[in-house]
Amino acid sequence: MATTVGRHTAASMAQQTRVRWRALAGAGALLLAGCHHRTHTAYAPPPGLNADAPVADTRAANTPATPLTPDSEVAAAPHGFFDDTRSRPVLVETGMASWYGPNYHRHAAADGSTFDQNAMTAAHRTLPLGSTVRVTNLATGQQVLVRITDRGPFVPGRVLDLSLGAARAVGVYRAGVARVRLEAYAHPNADPAGKWAVQTGAFKAEQDALDLKAALAARYRGARVSEFAGPTGFWVRIDPAQHGRREAEAMLDWIGKPDAQALPYLVRID
Repeated sequence: MATTVGRHTAASMAQQTRVRWRALAGAGALLLAGCHHRTHTAYAPPPGLNADAPVADTRAANTPATPLTPDSEVAAAPHGFFDDTRSRPVLVETGMASWYGPNYHRHAAADGSTFDQNAMTAAHRTLPLGSTVRVTNLATGQQVLVRITDRGPFVPGRVLDLSLGAARAVGVYRAGVARVRLEAYAHPNADPAGKWAVQTGAFKAEQDALDLKAALAARYRGARVSEFAGPTGFWVRIDPAQHGRREAEAMLDWIGKPDAQALPYLVRID
């Protein structure tokens, strides 16, 4: 039988994390007086997708796969949309992709644009907004080029949330999730240092989110902390005073892992 002497189980560590938050939350209670309302933000998480849920839009069954447009053609797209794909990718990443759309259609995306679920866009947590990414479905070989306009996914084990239109184009729509390869290209206007924050959730109980908000506000007095409702629960976001990556990473480490669902994520906000 495996021993646990000298070690903490995941459950006990999560409980200790919550106790620590609540102790600090008491100290920071005055900072949150009158603030137990839900603060909406442009960086609300994309919805978690249940891959087993029925698909209401049956048009996807008759939608042919969209082949990759040659670089010579996409480079000539209006507004220089894909003119950065002629260079070598600055990041190659493999992981699970999902998609989002109806709940966010015509609402503000993280880059300030109006989200169009049929446009070729996607959400990523750390790539600069405006980056171009070539997405390859590793099961089918289908490819699509997308622009990063939003932040997410905030679901364990996923690296990319495609718009509904991009999901159709690359064969992810009906499957719900698929293993993909991302090839990201340098954005000419991106700040090399970037601006960073930490977003956590989703808490099933709003009070847990409020406790964390209070604890963060008490510990990091110069930071901006907000709590808001997302489609899967209650979320907390903390913006370091200088938006530095090291500051955000230290906050990420301090928050820890309260449970399997309410996890903190490092997020680039520019």
